[in-house]
Amino acid sequence: APSLTLDRLYASPGLSGPSPRAVKYSPDGARVTFLKGRDEDGSRLDLWQFDVATGAQSMLVDSTLLEPEEVELSEEETALRERQRIAGQRGIVSYDWGTADTILVPIGGDLWLVTLVDDGPEIRQLTETDAFEYDAKVSPGGRYVSFIRDEAVWAIDLETGEEQRLTPEAEPENAIRYGVAEFVAQEEMSRYTGYWWSPDDRCLAYTRVDESTVDIIPRYDIAAGETTVVEQRYPRAGRPNAVVDLFVRDMETGEVVEVAWRRDDWGPVTDQYLARVNWWNASSIIVQSVNREQTQLRYQQFEAESGAFVDNLVLFGDVYQNQMSVASEYQETWINLSDDLTVIDENIILTTREKSGPFVSPRFIRMIGKGGWDMRLITGEWTVNSIEGVDKSGGVRNSRVFFTGHDGNPLERHLFTVPLNRCEGANGLSDEELDTFECIQPTRITPLGSSWSITMAPDGKSFVGTSSSPDQPPQTGLYSADGSLIAWIEENALDEDHPYFPYLDAHTTPEYGTLDAEDGQTLYYSIQTPPDFDPAKRYPVLVNVYGGPGVQTVDRDWERLTDVFYTQQGYIVFRLDNRGTANRGKAFEDVIYRQMGIPEVRDQLLGVGWLKTQPFVDSGRIAIQGWSYGGYMTLMTMLQAEPGTFAAAVSGAPVTDWALYDTFYTERYMDTPEDNPEGYERGSVFYHLDRWEGEMSPLLLIHGMADDNVTFDNTTRLMAALQERELPFELMTYPGQRHGIRGEALQKHLMKTRMAFLDRHLKDD
Repeated sequence: APSLTLDRLYASPGLSGPSPRAVKYSPDGARVTFLKGRDEDGSRLDLWQFDVATGAQSMLVDSTLLEPEEVELSEEETALRERQRIAGQRGIVSYDWGTADTILVPIGGDLWLVTLVDDGPEIRQLTETDAFEYDAKVSPGGRYVSFIRDEAVWAIDLETGEEQRLTPEAEPENAIRYGVAEFVAQEEMSRYTGYWWSPDDRCLAYTRVDESTVDIIPRYDIAAGETTVVEQRYPRAGRPNAVVDLFVRDMETGEVVEVAWRRDDWGPVTDQYLARVNWWNASSIIVQSVNREQTQLRYQQFEAESGAFVDNLVLFGDVYQNQMSVASEYQETWINLSDDLTVIDENIILTTREKSGPFVSPRFIRMIGKGGWDMRLITGEWTVNSIEGVDKSGGVRNSRVFFTGHDGNPLERHLFTVPLNRCEGANGLSDEELDTFECIQPTRITPLGSSWSITMAPDGKSFVGTSSSPDQPPQTGLYSADGSLIAWIEENALDEDHPYFPYLDAHTTPEYGTLDAEDGQTLYYSIQTPPDFDPAKRYPVLVNVYGGPGVQTVDRDWERLTDVFYTQQGYIVFRLDNRGTANRGKAFEDVIYRQMGIPEVRDQLLGVGWLKTQPFVDSGRIAIQGWSYGGYMTLMTMLQAEPGTFAAAVSGAPVTDWALYDTFYTERYMDTPEDNPEGYERGSVFYHLDRWEGEMSPLLLIHGMADDNVTFDNTTRLMAALQERELPFELMTYPGQRHGIRGEALQKHLMKTRMAFLDRHLKDD
């Protein structure tokens, strides 16, 4: 069977086949829309629709018609796409439903409104300016189209065509912007916006972001033909954050009120984070805020008309602090944020949380109501990823809640459902009592053998599910709420017409296993062998590592085709999810608290030790590689291992000193450098260099020269330290590239560089 080539690995059409992105239901549930790459250019996306009633699908908007020539992105849009991990995509990269027959499409820095009529879509250009409009939305009632222009919020009244600025003008000279999300909100909180419409279009909540308090870190944006000094506002660990204020504007009167969300007992204004803003109903909002230590998450309710804190109406009950108008989640280590706040009605809200201390538990669904009651909806070993939707057709008391998560098997993510009243009669029970209370258990909807991602219909009666397994690339279908397939949106069958079919006979899949960490917790690994694997032979091994919080790399889905490529080059590929990684519960994550780069390394070395006991592994030819946190883990594991453990190491875009990374991410796990100096010292790559004299494992460093996330000085400082110690290394830098290396040509070059280095140090002469 033919093996994958580098040219084919990165060419279009993609070898994994077509896979819809940004799947959404229309407000009336009659259509499913999605973005799809072109056969000849998978990175250019067009907008497609699927008719739920007929099963017909068609292209709604051809991106080349709206953007015949590519437009240079603004710095703000470029940075936002980096934060959203869509920087490599072109054409239509986002869209927003308005009413049941209108869709907003931003492209090329301008906005277009698509109206669906019987004889096809009608397209109307809304803006045509020199400014770059982004973060565009249709208000829930469909009257306004809003967007960010020149770092302020603007809106177009679709009834009158009138355009107006809804916030004060930005003050770039004072580092003040409106309606936007600051760097740490985008990169670390997954909050990509700074404004929110009320359900009835009456009000707009928006932020005022003052970054004058944030240090300017000069970043050298080194491109092929020029070097630009970017004065980036970057809050490094231990340094001040931006000041984020919140306001509400009445669209009818123009009156603006401030929402005083910060708390006096949380210290300075730069030590408080605005995490989430949700409209509870048309007259009040719920603000989720986090303290600087990130040990407490507060939910507060405010009146939209006055901005006043609601202290006479019980929305949430806090059983821990008896502040009956404020709900608060407390962790001894850190809080993991979610987007799970779901309004059931005027009396009940769902969210998710975790518990630490004596009652450590996986993430569970929490049902909160007026009158001060607060109850767990999920008990036992269920791990909830997110609330996906609710079917309230049978009335509130008979509602069905849908969620994705794990039921003890972390390798597969599934869709589950549970009745809202599953534990009726259990209100007021303690956690220990609730664990033994006879409640209805959740029902798994999706079949075993694959991992799933879900988009629920607005009414909870159906869902769009995308599933994949190690031997089946992603398939997307429309399903009824009980899991029955209604129609394929993209079957992506591995038949003779599939782009991967010629290589199918040489396809490799991983085997899965477990090891016990030093504290007895279970570590999952995967091992993927060459297509002509002979257990009597000994093979070189490539340990692919990420190892950081919030990410899981060992799961049962369509594996990375780069791993298949490695195996076809004669390598065994090994992955292990160390303690601290995602989807295993808080106790599994908390091990790294205040000591990043130490217990994770011990887990990875445990995996390497297991590899060395396998008769088919050549223990003298083991390499390790990773990117971002994986680049950091590559360095830390290599430097803490015994000499000779690794024959080579490839570190891409690594953090080398946590004092160089941002506040929200770093301090969540490490506290500040002032509060945890020993943790920062031992968690730094530089701390471990002195144990190496004159020689260490062959090392290849890789970094984008315009990286605005893990800034390039992480690598340049390491380069200088290695040179000072006369420790040799190899280096590959990419002009103009940020935290990821984008584009077919550069991705091929990156892989060629890796393979040349690995082959030189791991392959037999």
